[in-house]
Amino acid sequence: MARKSRVHIPGALYHVILRGNGGQTIFFNNKDRIHFYSLVQEGIERFGHRIHAFCLMNNHIHLALQVAEVSLSRIMQNLGFRYTRWVNWRLSRSGHLFQGRYKAVLVDKDTYLKELTRYIHLNPVRVGLVKDPKDYLWSGHRAYLGLETIPWLTTEWVLSQFSKRLATAR
Repeated sequence: MARKSRVHIPGALYHVILRGNGGQTIFFNNKDRIHFYSLVQEGIERFGHRIHAFCLMNNHIHLALQVAEVSLSRIMQNLGFRYTRWVNWRLSRSGHLFQGRYKAVLVDKDTYLKELTRYIHLNPVRVGLVKDPKDYLWSGHRAYLGLETIPWLTTEWVLSQFSKRLATAR
């Protein structure tokens, strides 16, 4: 039986989780993570969505993704397919990289985006990889603090929830 299509609401915000097949590793080194960044950038340029927060863990990904006119399904299918193809090519392997379909929870951006961003950025702290989220290189937290620039990450809306002054918000 075919899977039901997800409802598409332009402007909707989703907490997207994409897990490795059987909990296995999906990022084998920093080159993989950097390539994933480039695929995210290309996807944003092509489909017009926004990423408000993200965290790349070894075996899963968290995204706070706001769609535009293109559906979340199309965005995630493209990203998952292209990244899987890259990993399979690089490691001379074949088969699935991700565990089934991504999980997506519709989020009220006016009420929960700030909390979702906090939740995503604290993921490496909760699992004991770092004590301070600014020490984890593969999330958007450092960009929120102004320690690095990630051109495809949209930080303005969340920061504006803390203060109108950027320095104070950070």
